[in-house]
Amino acid sequence: MSEMKTNKVVTITLNPALDLTGSLQSLNQGSVSLVEKSNLHAAGKGVNVAKVLSELGADVTVTGFLGKDNPELFHQLFEQIGVRNEFVEVSGATRINVKLVEESGDVSDINFPGVQVSEDEVARFEQTLFNLAETHDYFVIAGSLPGGVTPEMCAAWIEKLNQLGKKVFFDSSKAALKAGIAAKPWLIKPNDEELSDFVGEKLETPEQCKVAAESLGEQGIQNVVVSMGAEGVMWLNQGEWIQSQPPRMQVVSTVGAGDTLVAGLCWGQMQQMPKTELIRFATALSALAVSQVGVGVPSQQQLQQIQQETKVIQL
Repeated sequence: MSEMKTNKVVTITLNPALDLTGSLQSLNQGSVSLVEKSNLHAAGKGVNVAKVLSELGADVTVTGFLGKDNPELFHQLFEQIGVRNEFVEVSGATRINVKLVEESGDVSDINFPGVQVSEDEVARFEQTLFNLAETHDYFVIAGSLPGGVTPEMCAAWIEKLNQLGKKVFFDSSKAALKAGIAAKPWLIKPNDEELSDFVGEKLETPEQCKVAAESLGEQGIQNVVVSMGAEGVMWLNQGEWIQSQPPRMQVVSTVGAGDTLVAGLCWGQMQQMPKTELIRFATALSALAVSQVGVGVPSQQQLQQIQQETKVIQL
């Protein structure tokens, strides 16, 4: 695989969603809650990554599974952000996920199951994926799995892409993360909660996260990036740790901040940024994401300012 700079990338969202986001003062559990404003938009972790990458200047192709009953908002978004749509449309409706954002900044996610994918539809997706592998070197697989797609299938796709010399950025959780890790993607980005879930114990300090991540590095994962919210980002690469700490941000919404971090890591790698510059850029991009609703890069000037204020240290 060539090590030249590229801006071509494929993002894979196997279980996309229409996100119904409601802003409210506070959530009254077990009672009536009044939503002050709401928004319905096409989303999913890989879709969010695609939007950010496209705004950064990448040539993005999106794929995964999309329900035939309600693809319109996705088609509109893909046209609007200028990405190539290679989604496999399947029977049924793409799920709607509900995000309730309280004034305190707390977000309650209510995630529904996705479409049920048939064997024929899986075969169509595989054909699409490996056709794209003939012309692309970078792949981002992000999010959960729909019915009909097993963690083992996902792991097999990662393994085959590896064998073809592709760089796979993998961001998932639970059984999919566990199986995917065994396939040794080039980079994984668990947050502290997902890492805790993976090792089966609550990790409360950066030191505990480091120990858990090092065990993954020993399993052959070249890059383990642990996102810790306001505490910044730790990156294990070839046995060396580097940590970044963004400035304190006025948090509007944390939705999509992790996806934005993945997009920043991918773009930085595609542009062959030096490690210190890469982690500073990706961390600043993610910090900017929490200051807004939705994902994207509204202001290059603001991004540069946050980059200047982001500290990076070797651990």
